Amino acid sequence: MATVYFKGTECHTNGKLPSTGSIAPAFKLTGADLSEVRLSDYRGRRVVLNIFPSLDTPVCAASVRRFNSEAAKLDNTTVVCISMDLPFAQGRFCSAEGIKDVVVASAFRSPQFAKDYGVEIVDGPLAGLLARAVIVADTDGKVIFADLVDEITNEPDYKGALDTLG
Repeated sequence: MATVYFKGTECHTNGKLPSTGSIAPAFKLTGADLSEVRLSDYRGRRVVLNIFPSLDTPVCAASVRRFNSEAAKLDNTTVVCISMDLPFAQGRFCSAEGIKDVVVASAFRSPQFAKDYGVEIVDGPLAGLLARAVIVADTDGKVIFADLVDEITNEPDYKGALDTLG
């Protein structure tokens, strides 16, 4: 269990992020077009998992825009933006914002993702949503960067994540 904060209110997650050096757990999420999005789909590529509560908040939306403009430009790298938002809302957001260089994936019917990655918020105002975190895996699926943002209303450590990608 990890402690995070939402506007200063203490909240807890169901576990801990995968540690640096470990293998990123497999997952099966739902894409904006209702197709399956699996970590294994990106085998041989570097993967950035941008995890957040909801696209309906300014900070979450900003993180998708930022990773769309920066990390998606890197060679052999896929950015997967993950929330509990329904796939329809994710698709609508990307269309309205011109987001084309990231993959959006919903965990709404994949509770195992939140458990395996330790990002389910289990209490407080955002209980049931995902905590804000960024995880970067190398081409072998090994975690090379993991950051759980302690104050959910803060943006993630873009520089830390991007620096690990060169």
